[in-house]
Amino acid sequence: MIYNERDTRKEMVCEAAKQIMMAARTAPKGKGVDIIEIATVTGDDLLTLANQMRLTGEKRGMKFFLRDAGNIEQSDAVILIGTRRQVQGLNCAYCGYPTCAENPQANPCAINSIDVGIAIGSACSKAADMRIDTRVMFSAGATAQEMELLPGCRQVIAIAMSVSSKSPFFDRKPQTPKP
Repeated sequence: MIYNERDTRKEMVCEAAKQIMMAARTAPKGKGVDIIEIATVTGDDLLTLANQMRLTGEKRGMKFFLRDAGNIEQSDAVILIGTRRQVQGLNCAYCGYPTCAENPQANPCAINSIDVGIAIGSACSKAADMRIDTRVMFSAGATAQEMELLPGCRQVIAIAMSVSSKSPFFDRKPQTPKP
């Protein structure tokens, strides 16, 4: 039997995404509390995300959402990493408030934010080990959060993934809204 890489690429990216999500899951957590949520977006859901990014970009007045939406359409998969808010009781003041009790519910616990960052680093490192091109995107993550793709999560960040002869995530040109 002969397998052509072009015929198996999408399937292999989905298999790789499982390993990348595992790397994010096993990343160290501040205070050892696991409140990270991780999911992979593929297929038609990528187009839905990209279309919503365009709407979100127009609503927020952020043109880079339009450019990034084009990258999402070029992606083979997107991994979402987010966190539920859970104050860690350290009174570290990293959030800008002297104590955890003073941190308003709408404001994130900084340790939660750090956990997302560590998970993103582990995920991107695993993707690099497998030679998968990635781009960390606030825009796609913020849109995914608005769409509640990770229910109950805040601070959602996206990692777009591509397997192609040239990474679509570099040499990116700004896009303008269509009239």
